[in-house]
Amino acid sequence: MKKTPVFLESLVTNMLRLRAICPFSWRVFQFRPISCEPLIIQMNKCTDEEQMFDFIERNKAILSEKQVGCAFDMLWKLQKQKTSLLKNAEYVRDHPQFLTLHNLATNKFKLMNDDTLVNVLYVTQQFAGEAHDPLVEALVTEAWRRLERFDIKLLSEFSSCLADQHLYFSPLMGKIADIVHRNLETTQDLSSLSVLMVNISSLISRHFQQQLVNKTELLFDTIDSSEVNVAKSIAKFLRNVRYRYQPLLERCNNVFLSNVDHLDLDSISKILSVYKFLQFNSFEFIIMAKKKLTEMIPLCNHPASFVKLFVALGPIAGPEEKKQLKSTMLLMSEDLTGEQALAVLGAMGDMESRNSCLIKRVTSVLHKHLDSYKPLELLKITQELTFLRFQRKEFFVKLRELLLSYLKNSFIPTEVSVLVRAISLLPSPHLDEVGISRIEAVLPQCDLNNLSSFATSVLRWIQHDHMYLDNMTAKQLKLLQKLDHYGRQRLQHSNSLDLLRKELKSLKGNTFPESLLEEMIATLQHFMDDINYINVGEIASFISSTDYLSTLLLDRIASVVVQQIEKIHPFTIPAIIRPFSVLNYDPPQRDEFLGTCVQHLNSYLGILDPFILVFLGFSLATLEYFPEDLLKAIFNIKFLARLDSQLEILSPSRSARVQFHLMELNRSVCLECPEFQIPWFHDRFCQQYNKGIGGMDGTQQQIFKMLAEVLGGINCVKASVLTPYYHKVDFECILDKRKKPLPYGSHNIALGQLPEMPWESNIEIVGSRLPPGAERIALEFLDSKALCRNIPHMKGKSAMKKRHLEILGYRVIQISQFEWNSMALSTKDARMDYLRECIFGEVRSCL
Repeated sequence: MKKTPVFLESLVTNMLRLRAICPFSWRVFQFRPISCEPLIIQMNKCTDEEQMFDFIERNKAILSEKQVGCAFDMLWKLQKQKTSLLKNAEYVRDHPQFLTLHNLATNKFKLMNDDTLVNVLYVTQQFAGEAHDPLVEALVTEAWRRLERFDIKLLSEFSSCLADQHLYFSPLMGKIADIVHRNLETTQDLSSLSVLMVNISSLISRHFQQQLVNKTELLFDTIDSSEVNVAKSIAKFLRNVRYRYQPLLERCNNVFLSNVDHLDLDSISKILSVYKFLQFNSFEFIIMAKKKLTEMIPLCNHPASFVKLFVALGPIAGPEEKKQLKSTMLLMSEDLTGEQALAVLGAMGDMESRNSCLIKRVTSVLHKHLDSYKPLELLKITQELTFLRFQRKEFFVKLRELLLSYLKNSFIPTEVSVLVRAISLLPSPHLDEVGISRIEAVLPQCDLNNLSSFATSVLRWIQHDHMYLDNMTAKQLKLLQKLDHYGRQRLQHSNSLDLLRKELKSLKGNTFPESLLEEMIATLQHFMDDINYINVGEIASFISSTDYLSTLLLDRIASVVVQQIEKIHPFTIPAIIRPFSVLNYDPPQRDEFLGTCVQHLNSYLGILDPFILVFLGFSLATLEYFPEDLLKAIFNIKFLARLDSQLEILSPSRSARVQFHLMELNRSVCLECPEFQIPWFHDRFCQQYNKGIGGMDGTQQQIFKMLAEVLGGINCVKASVLTPYYHKVDFECILDKRKKPLPYGSHNIALGQLPEMPWESNIEIVGSRLPPGAERIALEFLDSKALCRNIPHMKGKSAMKKRHLEILGYRVIQISQFEWNSMALSTKDARMDYLRECIFGEVRSCL
C-alpha cells in the first residue's frame, strides 16, 4: 500500500485544527461548493470577452480553482467563435484581467483536479505570447508529477500540449510513450490512442510501431464512420513513421470518402499532403476533393486561406482552374509571407507550372525572406527553382552565400548533407576546401542516405568544375573514396534487415556509386532469409531502382510471394512484379509466381487506381505474360474513360508516362496476342510523340558512317526508322537472298533529321514488300540504360522491343555500348570487321 505523502498529512492536520478553533468559519468553508454554482452559471452567460473580464474583476477575490478553470474554458470558447483568431488572441492576452486570471491560476494550480489542470494548460498555451510562460512551465511540471494517474483521454490531451511546445523528444514525452506501451493491451479508446500515436511517433521502436498498428486495426471497427479526426490522426501517424500500411490507409480513406461533404479546406489539405508523402493513391478521393476545393475558389479571399487552397488544388486542378488559381495568386503575391511564398513555389513545382510572371513575384518574396529560411527549406527552394528553370544571378549569388555560411557552422550530418546537396544544384556548384573538410568531419556519423547524397553531389561537382579542375578534382576523388569506405563500413556492420530497410526507404538505388551498390546487394543477400510478406514490397521497390540483377534476391522474392501470398496486400503486387519486369528476369517458378500474383489481384481490378493498372499491365507484358482478365479490364470504354479523368489530375510528366505505357501495352498486345482482337488506337498519339524525337548522337553518327561503308553506300542504310506500331529502329538495311545490300533510293534520311513515318500500314506485318528471299535487318545500339548495371543483361523494355521487331520480320542485331567501346574494338578497322560479321556472317549480339 502506498504511503500518504507528508504534505498531505500536514494539510489534513491543519484543517482539523482550524475546524476545532473556528467552527463557524469551517461551516462557511464547508458549504462553499454550493455557492460555486451561481458563479459558473454567470460565466456561462457571458457572450464576449469584456463580460468575462468584468466578471473576473468583480470576483477575483473569491474564485476557486474550479471557477478559475471554468473562466479559462469560457475565454477559449469565445475565442473559437472569432474569425481573426490571432488578432483576438493578442487582445485577450494583453488585457489586464487576463493577467489577473493568469496569476490566480499560478496560485491555485496545485488544488486543481487533473482535468482542470490539463485544460488550463491547453488554453494558456493558446493565448501565451512568451516563449517560456512561467505558468505553462509550472502546469507541465505538476502534470508530470501526476502523470501515472491520468486516464488515456487526459494523457492524450496532455501529450498534445507538449506537442504544441515541440517537446516531441523530451523525457516527458518518453514517459508518456512508456505509459502507452504498458497499457496498450487494455486500451479501448482509439480516439485518444490515435492522438497519442501521433505525438509519441518520434520516440517509438519499430516493434512498438507495429504493435500500435495492430491495435489500431483491432479497434478501428469500434469507431463511428463519421470519426474523421481519428482517421486523420491514424494517417498522420503512418506518415510520421514513414509506413505506407495499405490496409489502414484504405480504411482511413473510406472514412474520408464517406464524409467528404463535411471536410473543410484544412482537412482536405492535410489528407492530400499525407497521401502525397506516403505515395498512397486514391483516385476517388482526389476527384471528390478536386470538386470540393474548386467550389472554394470564390470563397478564399485572404492570402493565408488562398495559399492553402492553391497548394491543395493546384496539382490536381484542370486547365481552367489552374489558370484561375494562378491569376488570383498573382494579385495576392505581394502580400505573401516567407512561409506562404515557399508553399506556393512547392505547389508550382508539383504543377510543373513555369508561369514566368508568378515565378518572378514569388521569388521576389523569397529573396526578401531568404535569411529566415532553414537549411531544408533552402534545399527545397533550390530544387524547385532549378526544376522551374529560373535564372536570376543575384538571387543565386545570395542563396549560395547563405548556404555556405550555414555549412561552415553546421555539425549535424543530415543538415550538412542537405546544404551540400543544395549547393551542388546551383549554377556554380563549386565547393571550396572548407566545405569539403566539413563533409569529411561528419562522415563517421552518416547513414546511407547522407552518404548517397554526398556521393551524388561530389559527382555533380566533378562534372561541372572546370576552373579548379587540376587542384580540386583530386580532392573530390579522394572524398569519393572516403564516402565509399564509410558506406561499406556501415553496410558491413548492419545486423538487421529491419534497420537496413529504414535507411532504404528514401534511397534510390540508381544514385548509388557502383562499388557501394555491390556491397548493398551483398548485404541484402546476407539477410535474404529475413525477407517476408511484411517487407517484400519494400525490398522489391528498392531493387527496381538499382538496375542491378541479383537472381538470388529475385528468386527469394518470388518464393516468398508463392508461399505467403495470402498475407500480402493485393495493392503491393505491382511493386513486387516490377523488378522482374525492369530487369527482364524469369524466376524458376515463373508461371506459378506470376499466376499467383495475378490471381491475388483479380478481385481488386475494379478498384485499383487506373494508372497503376496500366503500369501493372505493362510490367507483365514485358515479361510476355498476358492475363486475359486484366487486359479486358484495361481495354474497355468504361476503364479508359476513368483513366482519362485521372490523367487530368496528374502532373503533365506523369500523365505523359501513363499514356506512353498504355500505348506500349496496346502495341504489345496487338503484336503478341492478336487472338484477343484488341484494336490499335494510338496512331495519333505516336505521331504527336515522334515529332519531338531528335536526331542521332555522336556514337550513332559514327556507326551510321561505318555502316554506309560496309554496305556499299549511304543509300543502303536508313537511320532512325519508324516501324509499324511506331518502334524506332536506330539503323535499318535490307539484304537480298545472296546477302547483298539493296539500295533504298533517294528518300533516305540525312544525319540529325527526324525519323520517317512507318514504311507500311500499321496493321500489316512485314514481308510482302520485300523481294523473295530478302531480309530486313534492324541494328540497335544499346547504351548503358538498356542493360543491367552489373552484367551485360538486356533489361525488360529492350528485350520486348527485340521480340516485337522479330515479329515484324526483322533480323535484330544489337550493338552494346560496352562492346563498341571495348579495347577489342578500339580501332576503326576492328569496328568495321565487327559490323561485317554482324550483318553478313553469323548473327552476333552483345548478349
